[in-house]
Amino acid sequence: MNPDKYRVKPGGSVNLSDWDTNDDGDLSKDEGRTLTDELQLGLADWQERLNAEGRQSLLIVLQARDAGGKDGTVKHVMGAFNPNGVQVSNFKVPTEEERGHDFLWRVHQRVPRAGQIGVFNRSHYEDVLVTRVHSMIDDSTADRRLSHIRHFESLLTDGGTRILKFYLHVSKDEQKARLQDRLDDPAKHWKFNPADLTERAKWDEYTSAYQDALTTSTESAPWYVIPADRKWFRNLLISQIILGTLQGMHPQFPKATFDPKEIEIE
Repeated sequence: MNPDKYRVKPGGSVNLSDWDTNDDGDLSKDEGRTLTDELQLGLADWQERLNAEGRQSLLIVLQARDAGGKDGTVKHVMGAFNPNGVQVSNFKVPTEEERGHDFLWRVHQRVPRAGQIGVFNRSHYEDVLVTRVHSMIDDSTADRRLSHIRHFESLLTDGGTRILKFYLHVSKDEQKARLQDRLDDPAKHWKFNPADLTERAKWDEYTSAYQDALTTSTESAPWYVIPADRKWFRNLLISQIILGTLQGMHPQFPKATFDPKEIEIE
């Protein structure tokens, strides 16, 4: 399974209809889950190295439509990480204080420090998605914001933060099934928001906005379009990409400043 197949190439336009939401990588569910379990061990190991080294950081951005699987990804993929070395941030409607600053102000404060992994469950991209679909900003403002985002992400990478951006690509039929499941199961009623149906009615508008957002894919801050109809494959693919990135960062345990052989514990 080649992760580059799902990577958005820098430059040019993006058409989400070119990407299959139901891809399974030619694997069975059992095969995929077994592979994911193996990758989880690697994620834990390389996170420990990253944390111990304390010189680099990793930012993981998750974007999706309602019921696209962001929370499930955090639970089943990021669950491999030691909580002491990871911070999950969720950007909702801006507060009065946040509205008094530029749109990236609140985001910059949540960027992971050296040695840490940061997860944005929704992110700075909300300010070119929801705001655009609901006509809070015009196309010209959206274009300027996308340019600011490119420069912002470039600043982060220059400072030692690697960035991975995942768009969880779910079909309209699968979203309907998941929303219906939330209605049918009393234990999931808390997950359902009637406003989700308003957003669902703007499916095409969100598709257009996401396609523009995905054009911010660069070599140092790539977007990946993750098939999300099959949850197990989503988890497998994201785990593989994150592990490969951590291995490529190659964090190392610091060398001891003493000779362990000369120390005797009474």
